[in-house]
Amino acid sequence: MKYLFTIIFCAGFFAAHSQTKADSIQLVRQTVNLYDLDFTDAEADSMLESITDFYQLYKGLHRTLPANDIPYPFAFNPAPAGMKIATKKEKISWTIPLRTELPANKNELAFYSLPQLASLIVNKKISSVDLTKFFIDRLKKWDDTLECVITLTEELALKQATQADLELKQGIYRGPLHGIPYGLKDLFAVKGYKTTWGSTPYKDQVVDIDSYVYEQLKKAGAVLCAKLSLGALAYNNKWFGGETKNPWNLRQGSSGSSAGSAAATVAGLLPFAIGTETLGSIVSPSARCGATGLRPTFGTVSRYGAIVLCWSLDKIGPICRSAEDAAIVYAFIHGTDGNDPSAIRHTFNYTGKVDWTKLRIAYPENYFKRLKADAPEWKVLETYRSLGANIKAVNFPDSAMYPVNLVSIILNAESAAAFDELTRTNRDDLVERQDKDFWPNSFRAARTIPAVEYINANRYRYNLCKSMNDFMKKYDVLIVPSFAGRQLSMTNLTGNPVVCMPIGFNQNGSPVSITLVGNLYDEATILAAAKAFQDKTEHHKKHPLLFKD
Repeated sequence: MKYLFTIIFCAGFFAAHSQTKADSIQLVRQTVNLYDLDFTDAEADSMLESITDFYQLYKGLHRTLPANDIPYPFAFNPAPAGMKIATKKEKISWTIPLRTELPANKNELAFYSLPQLASLIVNKKISSVDLTKFFIDRLKKWDDTLECVITLTEELALKQATQADLELKQGIYRGPLHGIPYGLKDLFAVKGYKTTWGSTPYKDQVVDIDSYVYEQLKKAGAVLCAKLSLGALAYNNKWFGGETKNPWNLRQGSSGSSAGSAAATVAGLLPFAIGTETLGSIVSPSARCGATGLRPTFGTVSRYGAIVLCWSLDKIGPICRSAEDAAIVYAFIHGTDGNDPSAIRHTFNYTGKVDWTKLRIAYPENYFKRLKADAPEWKVLETYRSLGANIKAVNFPDSAMYPVNLVSIILNAESAAAFDELTRTNRDDLVERQDKDFWPNSFRAARTIPAVEYINANRYRYNLCKSMNDFMKKYDVLIVPSFAGRQLSMTNLTGNPVVCMPIGFNQNGSPVSITLVGNLYDEATILAAAKAFQDKTEHHKKHPLLFKD
């Protein structure tokens, strides 16, 4: 098959192999059959000159190879035509406890919430420098165990922490992230530090810009302590330095691709971290490790300075230990600097409060009926009902809305374009995995995706976005088992926001999660609903025993 595909794009093959015209026509007909097309001899004959012309155009394009950061000039917009996006911003009043005390056992500090840490900082019960040193020590102590740190940014962290303390002395307080340590998935550029994308071909790469997300967190006064592991080129949890582990089960990987972000946060090596998702890379490690992850609406956080895997699918979001923490982080990172064609500004007027008489909440009965009677997902519904929620059982028509796996065509075509240089220079041989299910082969195979099919897949995606919006506008929150049915692929394509949070443990002692799906640009509602659940339960407050010391 590879031989045939090479032929159609290499007109020189005809002459080099002394092909007769009849042979060339037959090759074209055989090749187009692989695209579910059937051309006559006359039609194939007419194509030969155009194939040769296109080949020369391709050679012209390939005189220079596009870097990953060259923009794609067409911006995906998940909003249906005519949808108005609210932009009026209201001040968020964060609840910072007044009397938070340092724990007698200092290790307990590792699992304090962001409001608790903010209380300690603003009331000067601990300095940002001391807090930063505490978390850097934990990163150094446990990194060999979890394999979650690519670059420790200790010098930068202490400089930023010193600045945060100085500002407090001067009466300057930037908000609940002021002086708080955190980690970045190592696909975000930070001047002076490597940005490795988790893969050998790029392990010494320095991108000499500051990414948007890093800039926003710096403005908030947060302290960058580490650039964290991601599976090679944002896939799974294996990178050039090892395989990031699940803090609950060190024999198991943390899942990915935001592997280090989830593992470090859950193990209390950092208060929070930033992850990204193209197709499950926030949800999956959050579910595996028992974190609370927010995958916001597509386009609500600028991706400037981040690796491009798929222009129309990549999203940025916080990985935390609670929904309230995620809301705080999202409040400071959402928005745009104008450098990401798909990014917008929108309203995030979070209150953390839920009016159960007005909240429209549902669950897909067709998903839940596949669960065992004692599955923890059922208890989630019971908890919400005990809070006063009127939960409606609905049928989620994923088969009707999503009969064809569009995400495979779109993701593979865009990622192959994003990493064209890697494939053409044969540096893809250096990527950590070389099996048929990993990127090098996916990038090669994607060369066979016709532009026509890629465009039409996106046209069908438009219909999916419209259908999903029509379905979701009847509800504010849809409670779904995190990996049930086709909803994970669908909501990544439609750009709907989700919160993934822990709801207990299975028989093997591994975390179990649930996902709350929201309407476009309505992160505030699903985060408030998640907070209400967490205020009622203790699942998110349970931490892996090994890392309590």
